[in-house]
Amino acid sequence: MADKQKKKTGPKTKEKIIHGNNPAADVSRETLTGKATRHEEVPDYLPEPDAAVRKKAEENLLKGLESFGLSLSNRQLDQLYQYYRNLVRWNQVMNLTAIVDFEEIYVKHFLDSLTITAVLEKDRMMNGMKLIDVGTGAGFPGLPLAVAFPSLQVTLMDSLNKRIKFLSETVEILGLSNVETVHGRAEELARNKKFRESYDLCCSRAVANISTLSEYCLPFVKQGGAFIPYKSEKIEEELKAGEKAIGILGGKIEKNVSFILPDTDYSRSMLLIRKVRQTSSKYPRKAGTPSREPL
Repeated sequence: MADKQKKKTGPKTKEKIIHGNNPAADVSRETLTGKATRHEEVPDYLPEPDAAVRKKAEENLLKGLESFGLSLSNRQLDQLYQYYRNLVRWNQVMNLTAIVDFEEIYVKHFLDSLTITAVLEKDRMMNGMKLIDVGTGAGFPGLPLAVAFPSLQVTLMDSLNKRIKFLSETVEILGLSNVETVHGRAEELARNKKFRESYDLCCSRAVANISTLSEYCLPFVKQGGAFIPYKSEKIEEELKAGEKAIGILGGKIEKNVSFILPDTDYSRSMLLIRKVRQTSSKYPRKAGTPSREPL
């Protein structure tokens, strides 16, 4: 009997799920009528770190952000804290992150996500630009960016609906009106005229070589916009191999900045790939091809 009730919790999830200050909000709630069952599976437990530990983590975050010309208000710090709590809660029933230590999440997820200003001026991030985070996973870097830059219009896209449900709930908890969550594959959504070449910025921390990642991401970027992949250290050979693909897809490498994430030994390379011309309608190719046969 329980199994039958579970099957009746809601309709199949539609391709697109949106949350935030959007006319489609009622539709979003309808598509998530099955989330009650999911929430029953997610423990009620919410971590409550020691006040001194929280204070230290927030101080270290603010100190690290100073290196990138950024600061956060008390409200924004509280939003990140609520993000952390819901992330750890959902992480008990699904694989969202291997990093669960409170202080590590603040550095390796929150601070790392906000290092975008290493390649893009802070003022530009505050001008109401549209950003899509492709393969967002647990919401990095897009969700911390939405918190830090309230005027930024952020789309979080992922192919796994379970992660979208987590993100949609988190957006509601944080009270963000500048975020939409989208369920779908990059290969398919990039051919949808609503998404194709509609964004000023595309970001991704997804693990893939630059050729493959560019084929997934550059089709979303409008001409004059930029694709910013978060890469690890020593990417010279990868860049050399991917330069041809970037050119084919209408991009041009404009910046390559490497640094050590403050108070860690973690190396990060940030690229800014400018979209100098439209991407051919041939791209992206069908699902799986960009990974198996990079341009």
